[in-house]
Amino acid sequence: MPSPRLAARAVIVDQGRLLLVNAYADAASTLWCAPGGGVELGTSLPENLMREVHEETGLTIRVGTPCLINEFHAPATGFHQVEVFFRCTVTAGALSEDWRDPEQIVTRRRWVTEAEMGNLRFKPDSLARVAFQRGMGYDPLEEIVGP
Repeated sequence: MPSPRLAARAVIVDQGRLLLVNAYADAASTLWCAPGGGVELGTSLPENLMREVHEETGLTIRVGTPCLINEFHAPATGFHQVEVFFRCTVTAGALSEDWRDPEQIVTRRRWVTEAEMGNLRFKPDSLARVAFQRGMGYDPLEEIVGP
């Protein structure tokens, strides 16, 4: 059986708004998540996260402390991912409609307030609480949700 995939994600709150990206490449998907992605062997979680956030958003970030650990799986396929979320700050750049993710997964990016998150589908479930409060969170193993 394969090992769980490890991913790093950025919780970036600026002026009371959290940065979200589309979770699936499918343009019809309404699911949002924090930017980030899979960890490459031989590089640290912060290094991977800085690379992933830049690829997906064009932003340069400073990686801070961990704030959430989430894990999910797809029982039908055996896919299992463990994600470590870090509090991050933007050090350079701005979101642009013209930015292109080289992997062509992230096509939409947006800043949302805590109140606006009440009208969005996002994962993990505790993302809004962790983003707009302090402390550490853990989301127990949950099944993957589709686009």
